[in-house]
Amino acid sequence: MVSVPPPEAGAADAALASLAGARIVLGVSGGIAAYKAVEILRRLVDAGAYVAPVLTYSATRFVGVATFSALGSEPAQTELFGGVDPIPHTRLGRLADLVVVAPATARVVGEYAAGISRDLLGATLLATRAPVLLCPAMHTEMWEHPAVRENVATLRRRGVHVVDPGTGVLAGGDVGAGRLAEPEAVVAAAAAMLDGARRGLSGTRGDLAGVTVLVTAGGTREPIDPVRYVANRSSGRQGHAIAEVAAERGARVVLVTASPLGVPPGVDCTRVDTAAELAEAVLAHAAIADVVVMAAAVADFRPAAPAPMKLRKSDGIPEIRLEPTLDVLAALGRRRVPGQVLVGFAAETDDAVERGRRKLVDKGVDLVVVNDVSAPGAGFGHETNAVTLCFATGATVEVPLAPKRTIAAAVLDAVSAIRSGAAGASSAPADPAGGRGDDSDEGAAR
Repeated sequence: MVSVPPPEAGAADAALASLAGARIVLGVSGGIAAYKAVEILRRLVDAGAYVAPVLTYSATRFVGVATFSALGSEPAQTELFGGVDPIPHTRLGRLADLVVVAPATARVVGEYAAGISRDLLGATLLATRAPVLLCPAMHTEMWEHPAVRENVATLRRRGVHVVDPGTGVLAGGDVGAGRLAEPEAVVAAAAAMLDGARRGLSGTRGDLAGVTVLVTAGGTREPIDPVRYVANRSSGRQGHAIAEVAAERGARVVLVTASPLGVPPGVDCTRVDTAAELAEAVLAHAAIADVVVMAAAVADFRPAAPAPMKLRKSDGIPEIRLEPTLDVLAALGRRRVPGQVLVGFAAETDDAVERGRRKLVDKGVDLVVVNDVSAPGAGFGHETNAVTLCFATGATVEVPLAPKRTIAAAVLDAVSAIRSGAAGASSAPADPAGGRGDDSDEGAAR
């Protein structure tokens, strides 16, 4: 099991500092997004990393070898045979502290999953024992193809870290999923992986085997009338990432989600819309859960009497009376199963950590994941997040800006530490502020 280290000041700077002196192989495959790899290379080198670029033949149809040779720490390589080094893939594989592939095309993903090494990049991926960060980029139809999804799931199960592509304008003018993650997100993920390895937070595959994990995700929608509702900005990405990573680490996962996102492989899913539906589903499953992670942004209030017909301007301005919803996290704290680990989330815009600590005490939980949603790149709607883990022991751990899968791994590392006793007992400490804090429910960045 992993252990949680003591709090560290300047966690974000510490993570980026982990790139200094790191030896990174940067693989570039043949897609239009290969031009972004130039910026990734520049950022890694500027952070102090030693970067060895490896380009596939197809990549050279989009970007120039000379550019990568000029910016890299050594000349870019493209050939498995014919170079000065008779076994370049072995040297590169042993050199690397980390291998980053950006972009990773459907071909590269498929060959890596199948163990095929038909070029220098493929051979290097099979020859290394270093962690691998894969950054897929392809057209939407390709990214959503069942074969590609299964190949990605296979690699994740083997411990490969994947930065999912974003949604945006693609080659040809289409808009959809498949766009390579932005260079700053890729570099942040690489830094987080190296920093996590340094701090012992890289996660243990199989550490949740036999454990039942209940995860909530997404923002609930409380109806005003048949066509309108009260909602929030939650996308559900963080909760879905936690469910996915937990399943990869061996857990039996039940996901209760208000998000339209796809269900991660190997996860049982119940879809809900309102806070009442979420509460019903969570309380029905909680009794058999070893771990409950309340990552959903559950509405604190709902319209008391939704209109049965559509409200129209001609009817005048309606009076909408709000009533509180059930505080699901507090209810779980009151009726928790012995030995059960409870994790809450808190999205805040001011005094975030202090409010998170109060919430931990008020709800009677083991861990509160706090994030300042006003911070750049963190919180609602983003593909990245930055959080502070507040433990019932009083300890806090900062997790710097990184892809939400990396945040998910850190949260589950903390859960494993709590279950093993490394993070202290599950009882909450005395309220350091001497009173109740924010009484919102889960409400953290998704």
